[in-house]
Amino acid sequence: MPETPEPTPPEREDNLGSLEANLASRRVKLSRIRERGIDPYPPRVQRDCTAAEAVARFEEAETAGQTESVAGLHLAGRIVSMRVMGRAAFLDLRDTSGVVQAMFRQNVLGDEYALLQDLDLGDFLGVTGDMMRTRTGQATIEAHSLTILAKGMRPLPEKWHGLRDVETRYRQRYLDLIANPEIADTFVQRSRIISGIRRFFDNRGFIEVDTPILVPIPAGAHARPFITHHNALDEQLYLRIATELYLKRLIVGGLDKVYEIGRVFRNEGIDQDHNPEFTLLESYEAYADYNAVMEMVESLVSSLAQGVHGSMQIAMGDDIIDFTPPWPRLFLREELLRRSGVDIEDYPDAESLTRICWDLGLEPGPREARGRLIDKMLSVYVEPHLIQPSFLTDYPEDMSPLAKGHPDKPGYVERFEAFAAGMEIANSYTELNDPEVQRARFASQEHQRDAYGDEEADRTDADFLTALEYGMPPTGGLGIGIDRLVMLLTGQSTIRDVLLFPQMRSLSNDGGNAATPDDATG
Repeated sequence: MPETPEPTPPEREDNLGSLEANLASRRVKLSRIRERGIDPYPPRVQRDCTAAEAVARFEEAETAGQTESVAGLHLAGRIVSMRVMGRAAFLDLRDTSGVVQAMFRQNVLGDEYALLQDLDLGDFLGVTGDMMRTRTGQATIEAHSLTILAKGMRPLPEKWHGLRDVETRYRQRYLDLIANPEIADTFVQRSRIISGIRRFFDNRGFIEVDTPILVPIPAGAHARPFITHHNALDEQLYLRIATELYLKRLIVGGLDKVYEIGRVFRNEGIDQDHNPEFTLLESYEAYADYNAVMEMVESLVSSLAQGVHGSMQIAMGDDIIDFTPPWPRLFLREELLRRSGVDIEDYPDAESLTRICWDLGLEPGPREARGRLIDKMLSVYVEPHLIQPSFLTDYPEDMSPLAKGHPDKPGYVERFEAFAAGMEIANSYTELNDPEVQRARFASQEHQRDAYGDEEADRTDADFLTALEYGMPPTGGLGIGIDRLVMLLTGQSTIRDVLLFPQMRSLSNDGGNAATPDDATG
């Protein structure tokens, strides 16, 4: 067997010449391939195993002394490394499972061997051959034939240094996946987490449903909506900001346990843990309250952590986050008093609370509602300290227009938010089911928009009020931001690292997503 040579870094593009010269070279090679009567983009390929499966089969056959059983395999993948040495060549082919080395010899391939001169890094290739081991001990497929599956017309990011430019990584995620294949693990874990969530709710007797994305009233959350227009109906519509009010309509209709996992859209800024479109889980269970939902959240998140890591303890930066239930229950008023020295009950209106916020150096806006001010105080004084999983409970009514009032704490509602690593991951209420109180709460939100210019205040949904008038049983509702939960469970520090295609500012003046030629080279 010929010795496998040590790989050497391919020449960088700036040594080969300009990008234009590289593109021109690839076009010439494409023409030569076609002149041979070969379709460089065939419609199908025969493949009977992945790269990882081929190596695993070979190793099992070696152990059993039956290496002939791994002859005539059909593999395919992207060329990520090439070492051509006269009458022999070694190419590394990558697929989702990993990389396998392929060996090509002129005396085996004959005239087909000349095709290698028209291949480049990034091309897709199919290989038929027998598994063997080189003198250096590497499992390798010795090619009997090869098939060009797709000619790459742009050079890949420089392999040895990888694609490190953050802007390019997020804007051209396909290049990120090619140059940094290890990031695919995060998205594989994301998929498994979402599958685990579905199993969890299905096993508890919930049914998964779909609710409208285009809605006439963008209600159910504090958020500014995206606006669109339906031409046929000649109506202004909105992208949904939540699924809550439609799911509660189903509770009214007699579906006692429902959940939805779907995209919602909020016209807000972009930062470490916010993206204008994100994946939201919402669930509603009749005859339950926020206490039952707390226990469900503990069980869900701890089981997901166990499934992903085999442990309920996860490293997040310098912290070890322990999701083992039970999680502490912290009364919002008391926690805010402990952290800031301010008792919100001493400041019953927006004006008095605004003054104390100025004293604290929070610089509130000239017109902010009391609920907004409390939320700002929480984000500064409380949330950053909630590193271990915790429930912050019993929110002021000002902050929670859809939640049922607390029977033992006037002015507060039965609501919790779950936090971990200083970040909110869940929000829940005992749902308000009194239609007259809900109508008054909506009216208060409309007043908040007018009086304080709060464009994110909730909106009155008349049809939802009509549904409530038919009667809704006591209900526990839940919302979990899937993206933030994935951040926690995979140890990522920014939401962009768990979204395959995060929102980015357009590069071109016409609002398109066109990439500049240099983006493709890293």
